[in-house]
Amino acid sequence: QVQLVESGGGLVQPGGSLRLSCAASGNDPKDLTITHWRWSRQAPGKQRELVAVRESVGLTNYADSVKGRFTISRNYRKNAVDLQMNSLTSDDTAVYYCNVDFPPAAAPWITETAWGQGTPVNVSS
Repeated sequence: QVQLVESGGGLVQPGGSLRLSCAASGNDPKDLTITHWRWSRQAPGKQRELVAVRESVGLTNYADSVKGRFTISRNYRKNAVDLQMNSLTSDDTAVYYCNVDFPPAAAPWITETAWGQGTPVNVSS
């Protein structure tokens, strides 16, 4: 099993920046062969939206709403992935969730998904 812990959320003024982090841990190091890291968000009354994804080979992709403002990057020292968010607006207010895909050590021919608990981001003056 893989456990994810998000951090870095909080209150920020419009135009400001925040850096979210998602750290992965597991009982079996082989479970940490993560193939995809993703950040999603869910605003009040709205459906969850995929914000950014990073594949293990380094490819990244972003939602149109955050392109040019958000950057997803790998933090190898912490076994984590970060989401740098710049030029924030009230539309970015949401709970941000990290999720990953990985082949479990016990059954490497399948793919499992783990989710974090979420970290809230509130963009307000």
